Amino acid sequence: MANERFTFGSFTLDVPERRLVRRGAGPSVEDVALAPKAFDVLVCLVRRGGRLVTKRELLDAVWPEAFVEEGILTVHISALRKVLGDDIQTVPKSGYRLVAAVVSQSATPASSTPEVCELVGRGRSHLAASRYSEIPNAIESFEAAIALDPDYAPAHAGLALAHCAEADFRLRKPMEAFALARSSALRALARDAGSADACTALGAVMFFGEWDWAGAERSLQRALEIHPSHTKARLLYGHVLEAQQRFDDALAMKLRALETDPFSPSVHLAISQSYWKQRNFEEAIRWARKTLDIDPSHGLAREFLAGAFWAMGDFDGHMAENVKHAQAHGMSAEALAPLERAYADGGRLGVVRLALRHAAAHPGAMPDIQLALLHSEAGEFDEALPHLTRALDAKDPCLVDLAVAPQWDALRAHPAFANCLERMRLRGAEGVAAVGVKNKRPGGRTHRAV
Repeated sequence: MANERFTFGSFTLDVPERRLVRRGAGPSVEDVALAPKAFDVLVCLVRRGGRLVTKRELLDAVWPEAFVEEGILTVHISALRKVLGDDIQTVPKSGYRLVAAVVSQSATPASSTPEVCELVGRGRSHLAASRYSEIPNAIESFEAAIALDPDYAPAHAGLALAHCAEADFRLRKPMEAFALARSSALRALARDAGSADACTALGAVMFFGEWDWAGAERSLQRALEIHPSHTKARLLYGHVLEAQQRFDDALAMKLRALETDPFSPSVHLAISQSYWKQRNFEEAIRWARKTLDIDPSHGLAREFLAGAFWAMGDFDGHMAENVKHAQAHGMSAEALAPLERAYADGGRLGVVRLALRHAAAHPGAMPDIQLALLHSEAGEFDEALPHLTRALDAKDPCLVDLAVAPQWDALRAHPAFANCLERMRLRGAEGVAAVGVKNKRPGGRTHRAV
């Protein structure tokens, strides 16, 4: 925050001024000189005063864009101990803790009432269900919280993420949903510039709604500087890294989220998605099943499980999971019968042809991104590209994975595909080739239950 300031022992730490002051006898004060990175390490320790800060969290916060060895921490901790003495405690094989009592002098917004906090928690639970039917409930909860306390930043940040979800589930046109999301994220930041929730929300808008990769990364880095264990920020940051083909860093970021939130279905599914994009479909299946073990009704896990079976060429497994997914969303046996007949008569291609005929008979009923994938799967690449172009024009949020997701592999060789990537300021498939394209069939998240 703009006036983030702490006192501990005989020291005052002024974060925005990057100043550490030691108080002497009487009114005398002394500026303490620290190397820039040593100062940043100290800020992390002070913000978490009295609590363990792991080596990994320190490395992520202080060197977010560089790979450095843990030994560099020893150097800076040693420099800090020369100033602070025994106030910095080493936790063997784990990290460090500032044991001096820390008092914040920052003008932070007070916590809201229990009723407001409960409404925000309820909204987050609705979002975590990852089902389109829960998104209006999430919006209602966040808006009710804002009505009771217009200055509570987490409520505005939650509303921003709910509007992003509206775009993802196509409950609202993407550009309209993201305009609302950006407005809510900025309101959250205006009320608390030091809110990790607010920075995470803005990062989500910049990533999904604006394809501003660098801006999203900076916003999420800021969220993790404020709250190094913020699960949503870690998962989103991993997704941003994946979209840019930084697969190893992305998976590592998501695994760190697992360390702090080991029973979250969202974390397990995010790890499944990492393996999916790496073309490691066996691991994608394993982690999708872990998600379903935690939450059998999770809205997206079975979609990814079906997509992984399909990418491996196991169309029976793919079909079985799609049927389970459709039934879980209330589709009747009568409604499923044509799909099952099409599969019995023509296999997976029969299902694709049925979907395309249905789309032709009901214009506008199927999203352009899904039509692009279906035409691509049918080998109709020239028919697929206009739909992909329209999805780009509409800012479909599922396109953030255009450079890396397996469902687009069949279309990558088309000369116009590179132009689509250029529109999104994404590079070609060098990273995809590096992890190994094991299968050229599209599938996964944007298939829904076809």
